[in-house]
Amino acid sequence: MSALDPNELRRAVADVTRADTALVETHISWVVLSGGDVYKVKKPVDLGFLDFTTAEARARACAAEVSLNQRLSHDVYKGVVPLVRRPDGALALGGEGAIVDQAVHMRRLDDACSAEALVAAGRLELRHVRAIARTLADFHARSQALPAADDLAGVDAVRVNVEENFAQTAADLDRFVSATEAEEIRAFQRRFLDENAALFAARAASGRVRDGHGDLRLEHVYLEGDSVTVIDCIEFSDRFRYGDVAADVAFLAMDLDWHGRVDLGEILLAHYAEATNDFDLYAVVDFYASYRAFVRGKIAAFGARAAEVGSERERTAREQARRYFRLALSASRRSVLQPSVVAVAGLIGVGKSTVAAHLTEAMSAPVVCADRTRKAMLGLAAEAHAEGGTFGGAYDLGFTARVYDEVFRRAGVVLASGRPVIVDASFRSRAMRARARDLARAAGVPFRLVECRAPDEVCLARLAARATGPSVSDGRAEIFEDFKRSFEPITELALDEHLVLETQLPLEETRAALDEAVGAWPRGLAG
Repeated sequence: MSALDPNELRRAVADVTRADTALVETHISWVVLSGGDVYKVKKPVDLGFLDFTTAEARARACAAEVSLNQRLSHDVYKGVVPLVRRPDGALALGGEGAIVDQAVHMRRLDDACSAEALVAAGRLELRHVRAIARTLADFHARSQALPAADDLAGVDAVRVNVEENFAQTAADLDRFVSATEAEEIRAFQRRFLDENAALFAARAASGRVRDGHGDLRLEHVYLEGDSVTVIDCIEFSDRFRYGDVAADVAFLAMDLDWHGRVDLGEILLAHYAEATNDFDLYAVVDFYASYRAFVRGKIAAFGARAAEVGSERERTAREQARRYFRLALSASRRSVLQPSVVAVAGLIGVGKSTVAAHLTEAMSAPVVCADRTRKAMLGLAAEAHAEGGTFGGAYDLGFTARVYDEVFRRAGVVLASGRPVIVDASFRSRAMRARARDLARAAGVPFRLVECRAPDEVCLARLAARATGPSVSDGRAEIFEDFKRSFEPITELALDEHLVLETQLPLEETRAALDEAVGAWPRGLAG
């Protein structure tokens, strides 16, 4: 066990930094803030899910923390510094003396730039959420994927973590929620595992189980200028860090829910799904949100146990535990969202993707895009060019039929999770449009087709501009007339299912009618 005194640690840091210090205590660390520096020392604790009771274990954890966090944090983690006992008995950061412990040295980040501070101040913007989603998508793409046969890749590994949570909270879960609610949470998570072993296996087989972050919360995400910095991943256990990428993203979406921003949590999921072509995450995301909320409730419950009875610290921890456990329950009962199917249709160059992108943020809903789906099925990057003429090559009618099959499969996964979905495609035939409407009818949810229109000269000008740079769409001016001739006029839909949008007008001029027609997220409602 370490004989460190946290106040002695503060003095050692002050001797080096020559700046004022502040001590922050977490359930596993002492953190000293001093000027532009941070020094973090692991506590000699055994919490069941981690054991830092030996100096060797703490040293390994410090080295792992620096190495693993450099994946998402640029220049924040500077290294590990030995804590030594000098001959005069004083504690020092480095230098001569017997090494008694280790400290992680970090660059101090501006607290006001954390996503948690931004959301609390009402300043976390859609552009921030998009940037976070892209950062996580890139991170997961670079991370090591576990083979499907690995012990940590399947449903049994998840079950171990879930049952451990239940065992560690068995003694006092009913202090925070009713016995009936506690049993409902346990039943939901266990039933999901029992009924979806094949789904977990498929996720692993498709490379979705990776060496992730494991503790992806708003307080660990910083927006510095145009860059996203993420710190404090799980370093002490592969079991908690390796997992489905959906578990990472669900953690952050759950934390946005916790902060009253269900809308932003859903937009995060939507942008991540688009960036990764992983719409199947919607089949597991609510389970993982419930699981992650339960984990946070467990940690808060541990804090309440450790605090002095009746203290402010105990009251705060108890309230946090209560809220997290209730969030674990509500994640299995999605009721705020209003599922529907919105099809965005029209000629090439008419602005469908611009309208669909607006709807993502108006409805807090994902877009399943036919162009992106086609590229993914061909193994191409979203902005790579797919060879083919009007109806040849990658745009052969047979392959296009397969693309639409996959588009509707993806949309069905989203819809089955109780969420709205937007489908961005030409929908140039009555048969294609009927499939979109049938998808909605089978689910018993509203359907609306937004037909984007613009004068030919506007479409051709947009296509000419598109040809000068990378684009998700391969539509070009030379195929415009052929495409236009193939488009079957939309006459088969009822008036309440069909909205015509003139896209040569500024979107601001048509936004109100568009949002009203498709059921946009109510203005002013956070969730």
